Amino acid sequence: MSEFLVWTRRNTYILFFLGLFPVIIHEIWGLKWLNVPWPVVALLGTATAFTVGFKNTQTYNRAAEGARLWTDILSLSRFWGTISVDFLNNSEQSKELIYRHIAWLTALRYYLREDRVWESNEKSHNKEYQQFFNIPERVQSVETQLKELLSTHELELVLRSRNRMGKILALQSKTLKSLTDRAELAAPQYAAMQQMMKDFYAVQGKCEQLKDSPYPRQYAVINNIFVWTFCFMLPFGIVHDFDLLNQVVDAPLRGYMAWVTIPFSMLISWMYISLEQVGESTENPFEGSANDVPISQISQQLNIELREMLGERELPEDLQPYNNIIL
Repeated sequence: MSEFLVWTRRNTYILFFLGLFPVIIHEIWGLKWLNVPWPVVALLGTATAFTVGFKNTQTYNRAAEGARLWTDILSLSRFWGTISVDFLNNSEQSKELIYRHIAWLTALRYYLREDRVWESNEKSHNKEYQQFFNIPERVQSVETQLKELLSTHELELVLRSRNRMGKILALQSKTLKSLTDRAELAAPQYAAMQQMMKDFYAVQGKCEQLKDSPYPRQYAVINNIFVWTFCFMLPFGIVHDFDLLNQVVDAPLRGYMAWVTIPFSMLISWMYISLEQVGESTENPFEGSANDVPISQISQQLNIELREMLGERELPEDLQPYNNIIL
């Protein structure tokens, strides 16, 4: 709770001044005719609640879709490791296929962590919060990671390619064809592994679509306008009602009840603004925020499991959470 309050504190400061300004107009300047009728504010609040609810539903669905895609990658990768070992009697070829698949996972997660202009990761509240967790893709370059998994020739081809993930899958397919031509892979096994390649292309394309198709900007903009308009109008609508309480309260509060508008308007507005901020930080599930799908952790888990299938003993370490956050 304390972390959430810190994360939203900048908006809280703004809401304080938005609540203070109408009270000053009402109490100090005496311009009580500027008060907004409560039904107007209530209607605006209802419309805002609908738009905020719609956006949060859609952004949650985007996050859930990202998690589902990487669950599919987890299952498909385990099966790929199994058949890469069982279908071949050549341990070196099995290792090549599995290492190249780990390279595909690596290239995919680095692609998904790239910045996009519509993402919110560089906004002040999110950028400041990054000190509380680690983004593995920002620590080492993709070239360093791929160097351990691909041959020098393949690494050059992949790094020059516009679509590194697609190039790696193309190299996999070429290797499968070569194994079949040398009769090291039977036709039914070749067909099964090519079907797996098709599945990898499909799940990669869905990840790319989710990464490169943001939540519709027209809905995001209108939602932001509605929320801030409501937060601005709310204290103008309730200051008169709080002022009326002076007729029923005793000293020492009598004559000062209009000032109670500030904390109550802040509280109500903070609920709307916080929902908007949460929705914004959830709509891009791969951008590198604390609410992301943990693709780095899933990739490392697969890295370990696939190497175990090869019988390797020196395995990478699991990623550890930092401040209870793991990506």
